[in-house]
Amino acid sequence: MADNSLWTVLITALTVLGSASAWRFYEKRALKKEKDEDFIKIDCRERISKMEVLLQESSKEKDEMRATILRLTEQVAQLTVKVEFLQKENAELLREIKNSLQ
Repeated sequence: MADNSLWTVLITALTVLGSASAWRFYEKRALKKEKDEDFIKIDCRERISKMEVLLQESSKEKDEMRATILRLTEQVAQLTVKVEFLQKENAELLREIKNSLQ
């Protein structure tokens, strides 16, 4: 009988020690998983804020480029009118020179 209770005490002690070790293992595992999830959340927040800044800068650049394109389009139109005027004037001067030489 004493032999039986000794085995019971040993098995109970091993079970208690094993369950305490298992509990610590799962607790550490849960803490690690939580830290990993927190890291991912923080990383995502940082990336989102960087992307928002880049998007705002891109929007400003787009507006500046649009204004530059409009200004250049206006200048091209003015130069086109000047070239057409100068071509007509050049053609008239050539006709006058031809007429004066004849």
